Amino acid sequence: MRLTHLTGESAEYLGAREELRQAEIELMRHRERVADLRRRLPLGPVVDDYVFEEGPADLGAGDAPTRTVRLGELFTRPGRDLVVYHLMYGKQQTEPCPMCTMWCDGFNGVARHVAQNVDLAIVAAADLPTLRAHARNRKWTDLRLLSAGAGTFKYDLGSEDAEGNQDSTVSVFTRDDDGSVRHFYSVHPRMSDDIDQRGIDLLSPVWHLLDLTRKGRGDWFAELGY
Repeated sequence: MRLTHLTGESAEYLGAREELRQAEIELMRHRERVADLRRRLPLGPVVDDYVFEEGPADLGAGDAPTRTVRLGELFTRPGRDLVVYHLMYGKQQTEPCPMCTMWCDGFNGVARHVAQNVDLAIVAAADLPTLRAHARNRKWTDLRLLSAGAGTFKYDLGSEDAEGNQDSTVSVFTRDDDGSVRHFYSVHPRMSDDIDQRGIDLLSPVWHLLDLTRKGRGDWFAELGY
């Protein structure tokens, strides 16, 4: 596609912009290769049918009775995968993580679209009333919220250490025809020594909008309020 040409653009600018366009094309192709590698992962291990605590669908239900739900029950119908976001809230994380909250703000906005293809749930170590109070404050009306504080789900998936410190993580699960649940894929923000916070940036448009600008993302960090 032809680049937009505006009056006054120098030959130096046009040359640099074409170099950038070619790099953007290669980045897109590389992302497609990475996505293909992810899709072709072998079957993962069968995992425990973890138990979570869940409240009623109505976020304003207050002290309405809660129920337990198993990991396998989060799949709403056959042939679907399950995406779980591990929200950093609970145990040693006494305040909800601002960055995780920003991620979930975005998930809430697209949840109805995501639901056409896969199931999505937010899991935190915080007790259910505390988690739901935060959700009401953020107006998360379309997210399935689960408390895993009483079990080992977050520890086993690497989003919690032995002391109860929390980490943000995304996990994907599949379900066999016999109902067994398998772990397919998990990713953390810290992917290597030189990638400390960018491992799940693709899940939020905020970073990409900032990266379009001259100053880039800089040292900006999300907050719970502005």
